[in-house]
Amino acid sequence: MSKQENPTPKEEQETPVMPETKAAPQEEAKEEKEETVETFTVTRAQMEQMENLAQQLSSLNDQHLRLMAEYDNYRKRTTREKETVYQDAKTDTIAKFLEVYDNLERAVAQEGDEDNVHKKGMEMIFHQLQAVLEKLGVTVLDPMGQPFDPERHNAVMHVEDETLGENVVSQVYQKGFLMGDKVIRFATVVVAN
Repeated sequence: MSKQENPTPKEEQETPVMPETKAAPQEEAKEEKEETVETFTVTRAQMEQMENLAQQLSSLNDQHLRLMAEYDNYRKRTTREKETVYQDAKTDTIAKFLEVYDNLERAVAQEGDEDNVHKKGMEMIFHQLQAVLEKLGVTVLDPMGQPFDPERHNAVMHVEDETLGENVVSQVYQKGFLMGDKVIRFATVVVAN
């Protein structure tokens, strides 16, 4: 008897459990929809306070964005200034050595005893200085026979020369030097008219 009584309650228990589990997610979904649709009543004072807070938030957000942009500009500007200061110091230092370059060039150009060890030593030093300047990005500006460029040349005299065209460099007294596009020293030249 006990076996017969037990199956009946089990069947009864199993049957109602299934519909309940299927119905439960549907009911929960309905409850969630109802929760999202809820409305609140707000007094005028509360509404004004919320608007003030929204304005303050917007103002603080704007201040934060401006401060971040200002800091980014400051960082970029200081990086550029550091690079400019470095390039200026490098240019000034190289400019001081250009007089040595001129003297060595004159010494090497002197006619005389080609087998002299002193002259060979001067040539070696001159070539070494040329290599150092080249490694630093310095280029020699020798404008002989080229058109006069006031941004790179310094004209000290004009001569009448029919073999050359107008405004052509006829003689170079002192070579010019460039670092990139920046002139370290202008070339001192004579220009033909």
